[in-house]
Amino acid sequence: MKIVDARVIVTCPGRNFVTLKIVTDEGVTGVGDATLNGRELAVASYLRDHVAPLLIGRDPARIEDTWQYLYQGAYWRRGPVTMSAIAAVDTALWDIKGKVAGLPVYQLLGGRSREGVTVYGHANGESVEEVLVEVARYLDLGYRAVRVQCGVPGLPKTYGVSADKLFYEPADATLPSEATWSTARYLTHVPTVFARVRDEFGPTLRLLHDVHHRLTPIEAARLGRSLEPYALTWMEDPVPADLQEGFRLIRQHTTTPIAVGEVFNSIHDAAQLIREQLIDYVRATVVHAGGITHLRRIFDLAALHHVRSGSHGATDLSPVCMAAALHLDISIPNFGLQEYMRHTAETDEVFPHGYHYADGYLHPAETPGLGVDIDEEAAARYPYAPAYLPVNRLEDGTVHPW
Repeated sequence: MKIVDARVIVTCPGRNFVTLKIVTDEGVTGVGDATLNGRELAVASYLRDHVAPLLIGRDPARIEDTWQYLYQGAYWRRGPVTMSAIAAVDTALWDIKGKVAGLPVYQLLGGRSREGVTVYGHANGESVEEVLVEVARYLDLGYRAVRVQCGVPGLPKTYGVSADKLFYEPADATLPSEATWSTARYLTHVPTVFARVRDEFGPTLRLLHDVHHRLTPIEAARLGRSLEPYALTWMEDPVPADLQEGFRLIRQHTTTPIAVGEVFNSIHDAAQLIREQLIDYVRATVVHAGGITHLRRIFDLAALHHVRSGSHGATDLSPVCMAAALHLDISIPNFGLQEYMRHTAETDEVFPHGYHYADGYLHPAETPGLGVDIDEEAAARYPYAPAYLPVNRLEDGTVHPW
């Protein structure tokens, strides 16, 4: 069997997605997600102009060899564009291998380690009262874990708080929109939000919170300590992970668990944090961390150091990526949680898939391969539309992390 075609498909059924479809001479196809939110066309070009020509004539069964060929052979390694492109190839090859074997991909990864994949949803609102309503709604939908985000009094807009509660998409404009941020207001308000949520819903509901990289290490330590009475499952992205030594300072001052890694591209981004046990959950994804092959390496290293998975699963990851994530989630021994933001009906039309949600769990498809595809005719009805993530500024106008 040989690869005879590698098509790059860009579509926007409500938001932009980049998909690679690999075709073999025996008619078996595989799909991989290559979406990089706000920089989609950079990955599309990398695939179309630099990677796809290298795939023609290769044996699709040689997944590891192809991964090393694309990673080592580029010379300019890593980075979000390169690793998203490699991820698309890798994921598509796993899809093909599953179809050839007649097995769902998770069976090729060692089989099930659990019956279902526990997911969490996003309960958010401008006020605490709105947040309580949204938490209740997710519980009614069967969720066993909920991320809580709330507007900050005195700030006109807060990243992570949306008008559309089920289909949130933060990339909202053809040029980046701007919002105002105040760390002092935020640090004062967040503990009061979780106090209300715990009072309303009791001590056992798994609660999470995303800081969106907006604090310094000592500010994050203060927040973590103030949230300890409310027993969060994790505090996500408390600081930018560029300076990983900062996580040592957080660890010295709080026992609130830490999750980080949705912007990680390789095992080298996570290695120090994992080996020093400075985090509790690693949130790297199939699409941004080099595919199933490389993300499994990250999770294997994490398993040796008491760190669990908590993969990113926002709407900028297509159903192709979600399907791949579920096959990995259900097979690894150190699974923690899977983020699950629902896609729109238009997205589901473009990406028909067999995974399904039931009673707080996602379940991968039982069909051979990943159990997901792209309807190219439907995709063609939704052309690319430029969209950027917002930019935060402090009250004095300084550009600040989200």
